[in-house]
Amino acid sequence: MRMSVSLNQTKWEVFCRVVDNYGDIGVCWRLTRALAAEYGVDVRLWVDDWKTFSRLCPQAIRDGARVSGVELRRWMDPFPLEESADVVIEAFGCHLPKERERAMAARKKPPIWINLEYLSAESWVVGCHGLSSPHPELPLTKTFFFPGFTEGTGGLILERGLLDGQQLKSRIDWLRAFAPLHEDALVVSLFCYEPFGLAGLLHCWEQEKRPVLLLIPEGRSLAGVEAALGMNLPVGGQVQRGALRIVALPFTDQDGFDALLWHCDLNLVRGEDSFVRAQWAARPFVWNIYPQREEAHFVKLEAFLALYGAGLREEAARAMAAFWRAWNGRGDAAEAWPAFAQALPELEKHAQHWRASLAARPSLVTTLWQFVDTSLKKLDKIPPL
Repeated sequence: MRMSVSLNQTKWEVFCRVVDNYGDIGVCWRLTRALAAEYGVDVRLWVDDWKTFSRLCPQAIRDGARVSGVELRRWMDPFPLEESADVVIEAFGCHLPKERERAMAARKKPPIWINLEYLSAESWVVGCHGLSSPHPELPLTKTFFFPGFTEGTGGLILERGLLDGQQLKSRIDWLRAFAPLHEDALVVSLFCYEPFGLAGLLHCWEQEKRPVLLLIPEGRSLAGVEAALGMNLPVGGQVQRGALRIVALPFTDQDGFDALLWHCDLNLVRGEDSFVRAQWAARPFVWNIYPQREEAHFVKLEAFLALYGAGLREEAARAMAAFWRAWNGRGDAAEAWPAFAQALPELEKHAQHWRASLAARPSLVTTLWQFVDTSLKKLDKIPPL
């Protein structure tokens, strides 16, 4: 007799190789926490770079620790010979260990194997979302699952209650811990790779009539600013240059980073995780996209600009696109800044409408849950061999 597994009894596991500092693991950590919190999923997270992950999750002190309902495991070589979970999520094409694939194939009932892909606004994503691919050697099938911004995709990670339950202090109170704040200051967060024209933009802000407060988290972004300034800026330190005050912030967890985005007027973000979180913050933002060979990343950048810019006045859309392109190497960021700055009030209203439209769709956690539920029911209908 076939023994069916109910959805609430399933065990899940997510595999993550850390490629871009906090991007890949940032998405996987948010996803597993949300699965545990919202659906009570028994989930484990396999991570190859424990040092990087432990900065996001200081409680990750040992292999097998359970934090926020998630079992944390070290992805080591050779991989532990353990039974696989009922649902296996391979994040961003990280390629499962051969030992795990064999363990999956050895089960009486094959696991539901999902390849969680990178986020893109390109039109082809809808057609590829949900497609399956059989393993070339083993009796296993992998399904490709694409996050996205539109119907027909897997949606985005949005924790229940994030938008309704976000209780913010006044910006003045929140920022008082970092620096004195002029009430008319433009507050900017910077989380970037090595954007083109950073030095020129900093110089531009120095000469602004409106004060600019630039908040930079410790890490790669701060190193970029130090290189642009030609000076060291220790964590917790700050420097005033003309109208620009720069503050170096200590490293923070994901909740602290979210709070930073919510309190700023403009967020310069990167990669995938902070890119999505900036959209939930409903503030104007600029995306420093991860560079790819032969500038393939610009295809993704333009696809998102076309989608996000719909509904904006032509002048504002043009100013936004020009600055985003310049920030990524096509143009001069300092030259594009004045028009972009003038468009910020309109862009803030647009960001609020955009967030509302995204939030009206099912979240990535919900669509994954629904997919697994449907898949289990299909498996139960297959007669035993």
